[in-house]
Amino acid sequence: MRVAEPPATALLGLVDAVGPVRAAERVRAADVAPAVLHETSARRHLDQAAGDLADAERVGARLVVPEDEEWPAWQLLCLGAAADRGLRWSGLPLGLWARGPLSMAETFDRAVSVVGARSATPYGEHVAAEVGYGLASAGMTVVSGAAFGIDGSAHRGALTADGRTVAVLGCGADIDYPSGHAALLDRIAERGLVLSEYPPGTPPAKHRFLVRNRLIAALSTGTVVVEAGVRSGARNTATTAAALGKVVMAVPGPITSAMSVGCHDLLRTGVAMLAGSVAEILEAVGPVGENLADRPEAPHRRTDGLGDDALRVHEALRRRAARSTAQVAVEAGVPLDRVRALLPELELTGLAERCEEGWRQAPD
Repeated sequence: MRVAEPPATALLGLVDAVGPVRAAERVRAADVAPAVLHETSARRHLDQAAGDLADAERVGARLVVPEDEEWPAWQLLCLGAAADRGLRWSGLPLGLWARGPLSMAETFDRAVSVVGARSATPYGEHVAAEVGYGLASAGMTVVSGAAFGIDGSAHRGALTADGRTVAVLGCGADIDYPSGHAALLDRIAERGLVLSEYPPGTPPAKHRFLVRNRLIAALSTGTVVVEAGVRSGARNTATTAAALGKVVMAVPGPITSAMSVGCHDLLRTGVAMLAGSVAEILEAVGPVGENLADRPEAPHRRTDGLGDDALRVHEALRRRAARSTAQVAVEAGVPLDRVRALLPELELTGLAERCEEGWRQAPD
């Protein structure tokens, strides 16, 4: 894990073929194929395994590898399948450094990723917190990247609900990044998980966050984008999730907001479904037929169920001033004999009333 920048697909293939111990020996001796040598030549001399384990232990972190029971094999299977299709960015992690009490295998059984812009609007932060709270209250694990803006709001919402939340970092699991979220990361580590495929001490870098995004997409059933620019990490996570066959949802925002342009484009191009509520998210990511969201009911009107002619006759009547049958026929554009048949029907249903001067609408 120390000698190559993930996703090191050639190195991963070597480890799968000969095992990690033999692979390490061959990498150190440069007895590897050109593709593996390309990934490892700059760092093949490094041997910091003992130091990495000690550094992890000091912050309460552990190394989880595919041979461990808590390894989320089922969730990460999509990365291997995508790599087999030639998507090199989708390589599996060699291992994961984890800080927190939860078991990964159980934590990601029911998980949703919530991502979005760092420069979020108050609307976006409010929605992310509500989504995080609602999902956690429903028993879902909220996965995000611990960044400012949408990520942090989603984490806080889940913590407020006393639920599970996981932060996936683009640096070592022992590094508080951003530093302004040090207290938040500690809270997540106390009750959830802080994860990274980068060894302790690895500094944050832009390319590492883009690589990290594939894990955020893979570890959950679906990804919800709350706010995102046209080109952003959140947009990258969404397209990655779609490529992995995951559910992608986007929260709409004001058409005048630059922070919602990415969400609207995801919806316009059909990459994402619309996320209008927590109930709709739960319906989308849950098993078919479960967590069905209630459909909004249109308000009932007294005239619901009337035919076209009857509706026109009713609208031709007035509340106070009575009208003759002939006047109603002219106003409605309905034949007189038809009006004479419809008015008694409207009277029986309480929509019209007869008076000395003619006919008028019945009061509500």
